[in-house]
Amino acid sequence: VNSRHCQFALNDINCAMTSRNIVTVATCTLNQWALDFDGNRDRILGPACWMWDYLRRSGASGFFLPLSGGADSTSTATIVHSMCILVYKAAKKDPNSLVAKDCRRICGEKGQWVPHSSQDMANKIFHTSFMGTDYSSTETRDRAQKVADQIGAYHQHVTIDGIVKAILAMFFMVTTLKPRFLSQGGTRSEDLALQNIQARIRMVVAYLLAQLLPLVRKRSGFLLVLGSANVDEGLRGYMTKYDCSSADLNPIGAVSKGDLKLMLKWAAKEYESPVLEEVANATPTAELVPIVGDVKTAHTQSDEEDMGMSYADLGQYGRLRKLMRCGPVSMFRKLCVIWGTKKPSDVAAKVKRFFFFYSVNRHKMCTITPAYHAEGYSPDDNRFDLRQFLYNTKWTRQFAVIDEEVIEMESESNYSINVINKKKTGQIKTQSGRGKKK
Repeated sequence: VNSRHCQFALNDINCAMTSRNIVTVATCTLNQWALDFDGNRDRILGPACWMWDYLRRSGASGFFLPLSGGADSTSTATIVHSMCILVYKAAKKDPNSLVAKDCRRICGEKGQWVPHSSQDMANKIFHTSFMGTDYSSTETRDRAQKVADQIGAYHQHVTIDGIVKAILAMFFMVTTLKPRFLSQGGTRSEDLALQNIQARIRMVVAYLLAQLLPLVRKRSGFLLVLGSANVDEGLRGYMTKYDCSSADLNPIGAVSKGDLKLMLKWAAKEYESPVLEEVANATPTAELVPIVGDVKTAHTQSDEEDMGMSYADLGQYGRLRKLMRCGPVSMFRKLCVIWGTKKPSDVAAKVKRFFFFYSVNRHKMCTITPAYHAEGYSPDDNRFDLRQFLYNTKWTRQFAVIDEEVIEMESESNYSINVINKKKTGQIKTQSGRGKKK
C-alpha cells in the first residue's frame, strides 16, 4: 500500500494475499529493494523514492540545494545521492523501463541513453551551492565541496557579502542606524537582524539559481529547491522564517538531528564516503556571526549554545510531546523519572524553556516546507495540524503546577536525605536496635 505509486516497488515487491474471516495474512517476497526495517537505511531510501516520484511528476529538470557542509544539508544531499543510485541501477538493468525513460526525459537525453554512473546522473540533475560570507569557515566550505564531489553534483561557491552590504547601506540611508553584532557592542535585536539578513538572502539566491541555472547550462526547465531543516529546529523554532528552511520540499523535515547523524554514519559506510562521517561528528553551527580566532578552525558559534538546549534534549522533548501526548506538566513528571539524577528544579527549568520557545515560535510551523513524513515524532505542520498555533507563552496554569510539584518533590527529597544522614550519625535508632516491645 505504501509503495503503490513507487516505480521500484511495483517491479520488485511480490505480494500474495489470503483472507480468512477478518484476519488477513500477507506473505511478501522482497527482492532487490528489500526493506529490512533498518531505521537508518529507511530514512534514506524512503525519501529517495519519494523525491524521484516528486521529480518525475513535477515537470522539473532537477534539484537545487544550498549546501552548507553541515549535517542537515549533507543529509539531504545524501538522500539525493541514494536516489541517483537507485535510478541508475534500475535504468542500467532495463533501458526500456519507465524508470529509464523518465531518467532520459529529466536529464534531457534521447535514444537509449542511460547514465554510466550515479555521479553522471547527479551532475545533470543535482545542483548545489555553498553560499558563504565573511563569517563562513573554510572547514565547512571544504566539507561542502567534498560532499558535492562525492555525489557528482554541479557545485558552485557563491559569496553573498555584497548583497548583505547593499541591504545594510539601504537601511542606513532610511534610518541612519548601523546595526552591530553583540560581540561588537550591539543589542540582541541588532544581532538577530544581522543574522536573519544573511539567512533570508540565501533563500532568495537559492530560488534565483534554481530558476536560471538550467539556462546557464544550456538546458531547459527549472529546478526544485530542497530544504534541510530538521525536526528539532522546527519544534524549537530555531530557524529564520523564510530562509533556506523555506523550499519546495524537505526530505529531512521529520527527522531529528540525532537520527540524522546516525543516518550519515550509516551512509558513510554504505557508500564508502568518509566525508559523511566527518560531517556527522562536526559541531552544528549556523555561521552567522563574526568568527573568533583562526578561520581554518571550527566556527565559534554553536547551535546548542544559541538554543540554550542540546539536540539530545530536544529529541527527548519531541518524542514526549508527540508520541506520549505530553504537555508541560506531564512532560515534567516523566522527565523527573527519566532524568532521575537531576534535581526537579533543574528539570522544571528545562521544560519551561522548551515550552516557551515551542509556543512563541509556533507561527513558523504555519509556513514550514512540506516534508516527507518519516517519523512519528515529526512536528505538525500546516497540512495536518488542526490545533491552534498560538499559545499563551507564559503557560500560567501549567507552570504554576510544575512549581508546586518542584517544591513538594524537593522538600520530600531533603527530608529523606536528612533522615538518611541522621541514621548514619546515630541520631535515629533503627528498629532492630530498639529491642522487642513487651
